[in-house]
Amino acid sequence: MNLRVLTFLFSAAFLSGCSSPKEKPAKTPDRNPVAKPTTPSKEESGDVAFQSFISRLHAAVGTHDLPTLAAMMASDFGHRWDSSPQGESPFDYWDKNNLWPELQSVLSSRWTAHDGFMVAPPQMISDPDYPGFRAGVAMVDGSWKFSYFVPRPPAE
Repeated sequence: MNLRVLTFLFSAAFLSGCSSPKEKPAKTPDRNPVAKPTTPSKEESGDVAFQSFISRLHAAVGTHDLPTLAAMMASDFGHRWDSSPQGESPFDYWDKNNLWPELQSVLSSRWTAHDGFMVAPPQMISDPDYPGFRAGVAMVDGSWKFSYFVPRPPAE
């Protein structure tokens, strides 16, 4: 009988040192451990999400997939410097001026960070008199959006 009591006490003391699953603090995932920057940096051109977005954008332009393009564009997409006529969409403007090949070419060039956007081609940054079209994408609410495709700014 003494042996049973002694065994019981020894077992109770031994097992009391173990923690039960209920005692472990529950792991709660950090909702936002590191805030993601909204302004692109030079390193973003190699980012997988950015490269994926540009690939999808390039493919949508190549096939003139207007619904996909519309979903990828920012709500305030810029396609011309002056006011567009009532009801004109960027797609209408590109069709009217045969700009689809130019857009495809610009999207195929190298991208770099500039003034809060990832822009192409990089010559527009280094050459203030760059005469060609330029495109820009920006991070909007955590996802990339096609922000603009415009010609050279008009002379002031």
